[in-house]
Amino acid sequence: MDVKKTLGDLDKESFITLLSKLIGEAKFVQNNPPDLIPQEDRVVKHVLDSLLPLSTTTGGGPLLINHVTYYPGRGNVIIEYPGTVPGKVLSFVGCHMDVVTANPEDWEFDPFSLSIDGDKLRGRGTTDCLGHVALVTELMKRLAETKIKLNSTVVVVLIANEENSAISGVGVDALVKDGLLNKLKDGPLFWIDTADKQPCIGTGGSIPWKLHVTGKLFHSGLVHKAINPLELAMEALKEIQSRFYRDFPPHEKEKVYEYATPSTMKPTQWSYPGGGINQIPGECTISGDVRLTPFYVVKDVMKKLQEYVDDINENITKLDTRGPVSKYVLPDENLRGRLTISFDEASSGVACDLESRGFHVLCKATEEVVGHVKPYSITGTLPLIRELQDEGFDVQTSGYGLMSTYHAKNEYCLFSDMAQGYRVFASVISQLED
Repeated sequence: MDVKKTLGDLDKESFITLLSKLIGEAKFVQNNPPDLIPQEDRVVKHVLDSLLPLSTTTGGGPLLINHVTYYPGRGNVIIEYPGTVPGKVLSFVGCHMDVVTANPEDWEFDPFSLSIDGDKLRGRGTTDCLGHVALVTELMKRLAETKIKLNSTVVVVLIANEENSAISGVGVDALVKDGLLNKLKDGPLFWIDTADKQPCIGTGGSIPWKLHVTGKLFHSGLVHKAINPLELAMEALKEIQSRFYRDFPPHEKEKVYEYATPSTMKPTQWSYPGGGINQIPGECTISGDVRLTPFYVVKDVMKKLQEYVDDINENITKLDTRGPVSKYVLPDENLRGRLTISFDEASSGVACDLESRGFHVLCKATEEVVGHVKPYSITGTLPLIRELQDEGFDVQTSGYGLMSTYHAKNEYCLFSDMAQGYRVFASVISQLED
């Protein structure tokens, strides 16, 4: 049987009807604790309304559906279309049912209801990731309606709690821990939560850091009696960054993976306690992150950053100063400026296996449907997938929203892109029948 022919094209009316319901829930699945805790079961309800009539639960079809909840109102859904060959499996995982926040006052249209402008489907979650939730739901619906005979079992896993790691044990981490995804190790796992229709073959690790700098508060007209923490912070950060780029230079494998940037370490926030313009403050904090390509180890970088800070503290008089009276030590008062570095939760990047069957199949399907294939890598972070790879899954990633509207105001996706995504999935299933 011709799988691609049987699965046909994405049913526009059915897809948009479902997506409209999902975007209508976007307001209630914003993820920003403690203020906004998503209720993913509001999305689950619409998925189940669509698929339960075609499931073994109701006796109406072949789909095996498991609604798994670890936290009230915050479910995951595992949907299985059984194949005929034991142990032959492929899966589409990672479509998440929570979204990042949206402020309607900043948008040109209502973020919490689907609006359509030509090919554009507009609203929070259209690209990331409710559009994909609707897409894979439509795929499973079509498989069940056609009752096509496949060698492979096709599994879709819709997850809760992807956009924020403040609360754990709710989503895919809990599913893996409970062994509910173990059988997916027997075939390629396609993580569907990226953008622009091309295979994303590499992501970045993230190390959020805070550099707290202590000086001595004093009047700015008597600068010789102060230790200026702002100057100390600037000079110290410059030194830390130059050491970082010396120790973690661009890696040769980044070229193979087409990374847009090498590993970076930079400031993104600056804070100090406040005070008059004529007052040198007593302290300040610079925060930022390291984005690390997966060819370096996160723990090694954190250890090095701590060593840099310890060394600068020990040799603070050797650090560059700013002008003839700028200094970081006041010997008469037995005072020294001081740096401390701390880290928030870090995560590792992933480099997909470019030799795997899953990768080759995805590339061939993409070329066939989109017209060209150009895998790419970015140092944006996709949480969770490195852990899956470390657990033994063959993880490949793709997505059919738009990178330019990811987490952005006025988010939208294109129906034509989602329709191509559907055909890529059909081609992947077809190729893996051999």
